[in-house]
Amino acid sequence: MRITHKAVVQTSLQGLNRNMDAIQRLQQQLTSGKTINKPSDDPAGTNAAILTRQELATATQHARNISDGMGFLDATDSTLQNMIWQVQKVRDLTVKGLNTGAMGEDSRAAIATEVAGIRESLLGLANRTVQNRPIFGGITAGPAAYDVASGGYVGSGDGGTPINRQVSDADVIRIDITGPEVFGVNDPGATPPTRDLFAIVGDIAGDVVADPAALEGHLAALDEALSRMLKGAADIGTRTSRLETAKQVNADLQLSLTSRSADIENVDLAKTIMNLQMQQTGYEAALGATAKAIQPSLLDFLR
Repeated sequence: MRITHKAVVQTSLQGLNRNMDAIQRLQQQLTSGKTINKPSDDPAGTNAAILTRQELATATQHARNISDGMGFLDATDSTLQNMIWQVQKVRDLTVKGLNTGAMGEDSRAAIATEVAGIRESLLGLANRTVQNRPIFGGITAGPAAYDVASGGYVGSGDGGTPINRQVSDADVIRIDITGPEVFGVNDPGATPPTRDLFAIVGDIAGDVVADPAALEGHLAALDEALSRMLKGAADIGTRTSRLETAKQVNADLQLSLTSRSADIENVDLAKTIMNLQMQQTGYEAALGATAKAIQPSLLDFLR
């Protein structure tokens, strides 16, 4: 088979172009720091990189959900603890008011004033907001969970429509607790009638002077309300613990995904520099061999 001069030239140029392409690709990888600069560089790697980025974006959103949920639950827990302390103070005052033989009218009036003040403080705490949302108001868009004047609940729902946060692909955690769930329902028309915390405390403030004998019944109702609040605080604590666990799992997942993404996309600097040097050496050798293989023709001298 006869090999023509033209065939030698074309073959040599094709080899040189391939070497130059390889050098340019390695130089681009060193410049960008990425092994994949366009899908054609590595179709399989591109698909893996896209999937990993999607998983990392989802994990990042879950981390934001966890942070938001922890802020909401922490505010709820601290508020409940403060309210529980104040309710216990009301209980002590109620027990003191039951001591009918040792207390005068002035002392009872002082207790009534203090209990009424605590009731106002409790209502203020029950209307605490986080991100302009009342923490005990459910999904309401209103500014408050309770009407300060009447003490009535003006929030939304009784826990039937909870506020949830997605903290992982498979886990959703509720981050709220409504006023009726933790403070009770005030419904005098029910059978039997029911009172919430604020109605009970209000009755204590009124009856400590007007009807001391009624305090015993109010004390039992207050103990029931306090028990309900303690259960609510325990529930909030359990959910907070779940969020803390989810936070640690999410941090580990993000670290793993970031490492995987780096393994897929990031360039190995030492290896790439070595490959570039090898390609450059090969290119220079190919140039020398091509110069010897392609001898000048008479036409080249005549030009």
